[in-house]
Amino acid sequence: MLILLFVSCSKDKNTQGYLNKVLRKLDKIESAIYITKSEGWAPWDTTAYGIYHHFVKEYSNPDDTAIGASFVKLCKDDTTRLSFCYDGVMRATVYDENKTIVIDSFNVRKLPFRPINAPFFNYTKSILKYALQTNDSVKLEIEELNKDIHVTLTIFEDKQVEFFGKAFYMPSTDYNYGETISKYEIWINKSNDLPYKVRREMSHDISVRTCYNVVLNKAQLKDFNAADYFQPDYEIVRYGFGKPDDTKNNLIGEKAPDWILKNAEGRTVALSELKSKVIMIQFTSVSCGPCRASIPFLKQLCSEYSLQDFNLVAIEGFNHNSEVLLHYKQINKFDYEFLVSNNELTNIYNVTAVPVFFILDKNHIIKKIIRGYSLGITDREVKDIINTMI
Repeated sequence: MLILLFVSCSKDKNTQGYLNKVLRKLDKIESAIYITKSEGWAPWDTTAYGIYHHFVKEYSNPDDTAIGASFVKLCKDDTTRLSFCYDGVMRATVYDENKTIVIDSFNVRKLPFRPINAPFFNYTKSILKYALQTNDSVKLEIEELNKDIHVTLTIFEDKQVEFFGKAFYMPSTDYNYGETISKYEIWINKSNDLPYKVRREMSHDISVRTCYNVVLNKAQLKDFNAADYFQPDYEIVRYGFGKPDDTKNNLIGEKAPDWILKNAEGRTVALSELKSKVIMIQFTSVSCGPCRASIPFLKQLCSEYSLQDFNLVAIEGFNHNSEVLLHYKQINKFDYEFLVSNNELTNIYNVTAVPVFFILDKNHIIKKIIRGYSLGITDREVKDIINTMI
């Protein structure tokens, strides 16, 4: 391995020259068709909690001022099945469990960015442009490997940096564990000077994307119409006007499906054992920023109410490693039960995203389901329900 360049908080001319060469190549990509392998890890884990393959069509879209691209993700083994698409105006997310497509035109949830996992070439181009143009405190390293150029960008800012078309500084209270370093690695194929793999490492989540079987500039944006990919037998729902989890398989008013699970310490806990007047089950994940943001409020609830009145259990919906759960519990210093779930249970409870809160009465009848967490707003909603029920 030959170390080509090592740059800290400055840009060497050789570094700039090579990365600008890569950027020029990326700028020439009008369209790209490829297969992606996406993997995700929770902190402190060595096994991916999810591995997904998609067939992707990506288009450069200068009219889109958010990320500058449009794209569609299809199932790798059945390219007639839509998974996700973004056309520069709206995003469409598919929920196969409910045969529902949720359309979000970004008018309900106001954010300074569009929360879109940008397509591969658009994403890597944003990272490299930032690396060359930023005045932030960064370290840029380049290594020459056998067939690749390996670029590592480490960002030392007081907030973690995510890329949605360009760099955005994420609220530290929602997305980190007191650590604010962001790290991105890009592998560039020396044969064509184009990226083929990217790794993103945050304190709450690690992800890797690899693309292969790439075909460049054979499709045209004018031929792309998101609606062409919508499954005809799927229901179209507007984001904020009825979520897919609420339109079908609604469990409100029914007795909560029973379960027996292991907690982070390895002890067995059963729903039937919980006897409080109000029981709240939170489906969560160690890699979910908003889930972590809810922890101070959940700890407050446990201190304000007696066990006779209120009991809380959190269920990890995606990671099945009890050691990871225990580490997460210790770092965040909470005492309520943290349980290891399984795929069957998340399907029974119709959990497709976290966090989600199920509020049960003493007979385990589900009285309310709250999806997502918003600081202050969700807090008040939950407390009002609890006070009414006790």
